[in-house]
Amino acid sequence: MSGSNINRLNGFFDILFSCCILTLSSPLIILIMLAILLNSRGKIFYMQERIGRGGMPFQCYKFRTMYTDADERLQGILSKNPVMRKEWECYRKLKNDPRITPIGAILRRTSLDELPQFFNVLKGDLSVVGPRPVVQEEIDRHFGCKAYKIFSVRPGITGLWQISGRSDIKYSTRIALDERYVDMSSLLLDLKIVALTVPSMISSRGAY
Repeated sequence: MSGSNINRLNGFFDILFSCCILTLSSPLIILIMLAILLNSRGKIFYMQERIGRGGMPFQCYKFRTMYTDADERLQGILSKNPVMRKEWECYRKLKNDPRITPIGAILRRTSLDELPQFFNVLKGDLSVVGPRPVVQEEIDRHFGCKAYKIFSVRPGITGLWQISGRSDIKYSTRIALDERYVDMSSLLLDLKIVALTVPSMISSRGAY
């Protein structure tokens, strides 16, 4: 099968799968929206600029899981706590993150905070499966010459990183997994990753 036919097939899968997920989860989405409103002040959705295919930026959608002053809290934490600063530099995550709201912690453990990203798939910003969508700062700091290869494809909601331990693995390993995905990319691999994502969500391993 030619590369163009594979791309069309992957695109059809992305749209069909996203429409099914959004339709079936619509009652859950409404409940999550209400829970966020009742749990803390702020907007329901959080939008952040991420880098997509070919280095093009886009607004990535998520349910808000942090307090509205999260950026200020992070800077205070990193400036006062060298242990947490080292953890952040290594993983770009904090296991005991005081910025996260109570309902946000539940959404993160179950990965339900990423449900709105299926709208990004319908817009063509993301694929269902692909490398992790990251911010420009991460690319400048960690990717180097590997960025061109990794961003030759659309980033995805799930991928090899999500089924391999997520935030429990070092950043350099995440990049290696993204490279591996690009090298092995196929519809069959995508289907396998989607199937393995469900037990990863249930186990919540590395989700924080």
